[in-house]
Amino acid sequence: MSDPQDSPRIAVAIVGCGIIGLNHARAIARHPHLTITALVDAVPAAASALADQVVSELGVERPAEFETLPAAIEAAPVDLVVICTPSGLHVQLAEEALAAGTHVVIEKPLDVSMPRARRILELSREAAAQGLVVSVISQHRFDPSSVAVAQAAHDGTFGRLTSGIASVAWWRSQDYYDSGQWRGTWELDGGGAVMNQGVHTVDLLVWFLGRPVEIVAQTALLAHERVEVEDIAVATVRFESGALGVIHATTAAYPGLSVRLHVHGDRGSAVIDDDQLEYFGAADPQAFDPSGASVVNRAAELVPASEVRGGDRGPDQFIVGHLRQYDDIVSAIEGGRRPGVTVEDAFVSLAVVRAVYLSATLGRPVGFDEVLSGSLDDVVVTTGAAHPEAAK
Repeated sequence: MSDPQDSPRIAVAIVGCGIIGLNHARAIARHPHLTITALVDAVPAAASALADQVVSELGVERPAEFETLPAAIEAAPVDLVVICTPSGLHVQLAEEALAAGTHVVIEKPLDVSMPRARRILELSREAAAQGLVVSVISQHRFDPSSVAVAQAAHDGTFGRLTSGIASVAWWRSQDYYDSGQWRGTWELDGGGAVMNQGVHTVDLLVWFLGRPVEIVAQTALLAHERVEVEDIAVATVRFESGALGVIHATTAAYPGLSVRLHVHGDRGSAVIDDDQLEYFGAADPQAFDPSGASVVNRAAELVPASEVRGGDRGPDQFIVGHLRQYDDIVSAIEGGRRPGVTVEDAFVSLAVVRAVYLSATLGRPVGFDEVLSGSLDDVVVTTGAAHPEAAK
């Protein structure tokens, strides 16, 4: 990375000043090529509170505060807009930012609507032709464990890929869903455990195993009230390669356990637990052992000690994870290249999540091409029965 003194810092406007906005502010403030110049929130008190916090906690100059993005772009220097609002508001803000000629970062998921996501996809392609960078947050693609597994999955180290498992076993209290009117709604949250908590893990599964072909799923709401969306979903995915995958996502696993990813092939396997590499074993390409008895766990050889399961990642692991992606975004902006995570990548992951909800609603397998084509866009998705007796 070049010395920040060699060029002016990239001026950043953060839109959406809740906890996600704060997390981004913490990462951005630590990047030598970025500076926060504007905070935007429809609720002025939220922008003011975040401004107070970034000054006191991060020691940066107080950003200007605005109620709308156009006002911020007009009055403050803004090169990069970071969108941290509820998911259903992403498209309008991305459109405003790109129309003003700024680069854009969108928090996951891309959006909650496939038609609107297609609009962002179209805008991002037009923006790329104009030299603008549009990226979607998927910071776990930059984790050392994910990088190691993706490389092995793609370069043949694991042989023919046969299966994968993505499991998010989390707990969210009723207070969590009651804390915001948008939480747990189809309109703004876009879904429950899969869309909101599981989309990063779905993204990694697809990154590892390739293009999906068909999805079969069931969902339910079992442990919460006053919520429109699911708190448990289980799906199987058939990939173009022939590999099969399982998606399991829940916010009803008290007291909350880990996120686990398995990737299996006929020459090797890997397991990631809470972003750390737990297991990595592959056959010796020069002396294949059909029994597998000679294969050893090489996790400690492939990633730093802090990234091996059980290693101490320090108190700021969340910030470090985002910093890795911001390194990529800054490099893309300064180098005039595509970012490591594109809108196309995020669109595919969103389509998988949408396919889960469509399959659960329609009670049948859903082809991935059906989702991409838009032929099922008008289907109103629903969540399974809250209690077994309700399904009778």
